[in-house]
Order: sequence, then structure tokens, then C-alpha cells
Amino acid sequence: MKLKKISLSLLLCLLPVASFAADGAKLDLNVRRIGLEWSKTDVQNADKYADSPVSALHADSQDFIKGIFDTALQYSKGRLQWDNTLFMEYGETKLKPDSGDTTVSENADDIIVSTDLSYACWEFTGFKFGPTVRGAYDTEFKASGDAPRQNILRSNAGISLFDNAIIKSLYLTGVYEYDFTYAGEQTSKLAAEIGWRLEYQIRDGVKLSTNGYYREYLSYSEYVPTDLERDLSAVVRLDTNLWGDLTMGPYVQYRRARARGVDVYGSNFVMGVSFNYITSFGLIK
Repeated sequence: MKLKKISLSLLLCLLPVASFAADGAKLDLNVRRIGLEWSKTDVQNADKYADSPVSALHADSQDFIKGIFDTALQYSKGRLQWDNTLFMEYGETKLKPDSGDTTVSENADDIIVSTDLSYACWEFTGFKFGPTVRGAYDTEFKASGDAPRQNILRSNAGISLFDNAIIKSLYLTGVYEYDFTYAGEQTSKLAAEIGWRLEYQIRDGVKLSTNGYYREYLSYSEYVPTDLERDLSAVVRLDTNLWGDLTMGPYVQYRRARARGVDVYGSNFVMGVSFNYITSFGLIK
């Protein structure tokens, strides 16, 4: 019951407060990305070419599809900036051998609801710098295989650069996590985290962007073998306007982490092309 109250309180933080619509305030709804990534490989008569040196003729047929939804409700007034974000992604690969059963595996599944509050104590040459605090709920659409569905409450506090033409956010924070993914094995964790969101307009209609984080865990309340010790996630994307707010471009996504009960790193590297809808709505100016 207590966890439900905490989660409800976190979600309520994402609702805009009408009293904030005061003189000098600005409220924007930024659709950072609503995208679709898709690829298909269709191989016919692979069994007839099993001994062929041309690997393309005896490969497995496979479909890859992933959807992305990333939006932010951003409120700013004077030195204060308050960002409320909803990020969702889900992707899977379907492998169809010429002989044998079709298999489906998830390669992306994440839902993050977060609220960030930053205050610019100092401003210089286009940079705002000051303390930042954040609260987030990190979960998934569904469980994968025998593993349970991830459920984590996370809070950050530290310093950040923000609201720059290129550096949208660059922060260094301490992290407290309450992980209730496994029933009966709830753990509290402390970590240090550095994160970033950068955008660079190469020319009109072409933008290079990257976002990600690196998290180093320092202490745990309990030993759970699957808890991570280190976690790195990074995305680099090039968006070119096709028509209006629709874009297309290549992207690279990389995830590398190590769990407490494993002595080697696990990683996931993806390269592809994505189609996106990116825009912004000024609600209060």
C-alpha cells in the first residue's frame, strides 16, 4: 500500500499546476520523438543453399520492429526549469529459420515517468548552472521470459548545466533507488550518475542529437545477483526533415552493464534507420 502511494504521488507531480501560469512563465509540450524503427529480411529456400558460400542465401528470415514515444512537458520561469517526461520504447525481433520453430525475443522494453526540477544559480555565456533534483518510476510493458517485470523508484540530486542551445541537459547526481522488482527481495541502492542530452543543428533541417547516462552503484541493502553494478546507455541520432515535422535518419544505440552475480559485461548494440515525428507546442508564452 505504501508503494502504491509513493507511485501515485510521483505521477501526480507530472500534472501541470494552473497557478504556474503567471507573468514571465513559459510552458511547452516538446514531442522529442515519436518514432518507428523497422527492418525485414526475407530468405527463401535457405535449406537448398545450406552449403553455399553466399551467406545471404542461407541466412534466417527475421523481422525487427521498435516503437519510441518520448515527450516532455517543460515549465520555465526566470531561473527555474521544471521538466516532466514520459519515455516509452518496445522492440522485438522475430526469427524465422527455414526449418524449425519461429522465435520471438524482446530487445527493448522500458517505461520511464520522471519529473526534473533545476534552478540556475549562475548564468554565463548561454549556460545555466545550478542544483537539480529528480524523481522517476522505471518499469516495463511486460515481463521477459522467466524474469519478472522491472519496478524501480529512483531519485536523483546534484548539479546540472541546462537550457543551452546545444547542451539541453548535462548533470552529475547522487542516486537513491528502491527496487521492488523481485517479490520478497526489495533492495535500496545508492549510486552516482552522469547524464546528458545534447543537440546540434548541422544545418537547416538536419540535427545531430545524443542522450544517455552512466550509473555506478556504490552500496546495496541486500544481495541480489541480478542487481547491476555499472550501467551505461547511449543513443546517437541524425534526423533529417522529410516533410513538415516528419524526419528520417540513422541512429546508433548502445547498452552495456554488469550484474553483481556475473563476472562479465552484457551489451546490446543496435544500428538502424528510424522514422520520427518531432515537434513542439507552446502552451504558455
